[in-house]
Amino acid sequence: MKAISLHSPREFRTIAIADPGMPGPGEALVATHRMGICGTDRAGYWGQAAFWKYPNIIGHELGVEVLAVGEGVDHVRPGDRCSVEPYLNCGTCFACRRGRTNCCDSLKVLGIMTEGGLCERFLVPARKLHPSAQLGFEALALVETLAIGCHATNQAAPSTGDHALLIGAGPIGLATLEFLRLTGAQVTVMDREPSRLDFVRQTYAVAHTIAASGDGSEAASALEITGGDRFAVVIDATGNPESMSNAFTYVAQSGTLVYVGLTTKEIHFAQPVLHRPEVTLKASRNALPHEFTRIIGLLEQGVIRVETWITHRTSFRDVAADFERITSPASGVVKAMIDVTER
Repeated sequence: MKAISLHSPREFRTIAIADPGMPGPGEALVATHRMGICGTDRAGYWGQAAFWKYPNIIGHELGVEVLAVGEGVDHVRPGDRCSVEPYLNCGTCFACRRGRTNCCDSLKVLGIMTEGGLCERFLVPARKLHPSAQLGFEALALVETLAIGCHATNQAAPSTGDHALLIGAGPIGLATLEFLRLTGAQVTVMDREPSRLDFVRQTYAVAHTIAASGDGSEAASALEITGGDRFAVVIDATGNPESMSNAFTYVAQSGTLVYVGLTTKEIHFAQPVLHRPEVTLKASRNALPHEFTRIIGLLEQGVIRVETWITHRTSFRDVAADFERITSPASGVVKAMIDVTER
């Protein structure tokens, strides 16, 4: 059986792996149809990702088909189309006992810390499958990205009418934007790529955008947009340590700052910028099962539409040749998708 392994930074290999066999109790055998390429995959490719394992079969944004189920599995059956919740948690640690399975003490994320879905078929705990009779495999492969944004928005918890600033309009930023707009907050988006700001204005009718130029004009724009108050909620989705350090600049007195982007580098700030305005600083990691359920419902209802996200495509056989090109910001990529059935 074929799989694609990221053997080391910038080195993909097509490998042969053992057939996974039939599912045991609580398991499902699935075939991968579509895989979305995440910013974490790109960082892993360049050797810049946190929590990454080499060599590894990548793939955690997955649209799969159920082939067989093991004993005790009754919420999915062969033929079902599903999104995969790729966070393999222990169920017994402090976080899991509190229902925070997204930050399990021994968490393994498919395709990052353990083997993922860029292969013909694999076994997965059936409880990690979220089915839909209406959605296609591409939409299901985007559910995990949306879940990251959903969870970040839940962490920020803006109120209706609050001024909210989203820093970074890549895929995770867009996923967060989808849910910020549902809260009734007044959303402003900041990015350094003009094409991304054009995209959010045209696709989401965002009223206010700020070009991140680094010349200090951003702070003046923030004050102008908010009538001098700055933002009640700031979410940084860049994964850029400089941006994350500077994000305090935009938080209002008593406001909330959420980091959803990841970096392996240190973040620096003077303690008074946190203490004086009594900023609430939060991290946002992964997502929770109920967020997957909610997202699939919103997609089925048409409340969320993600067709315009997919700007670049490749096939299983062309991943190594195409990866750098279709994930480069210079290509104008929003989201790249792999057709895993084209082998």
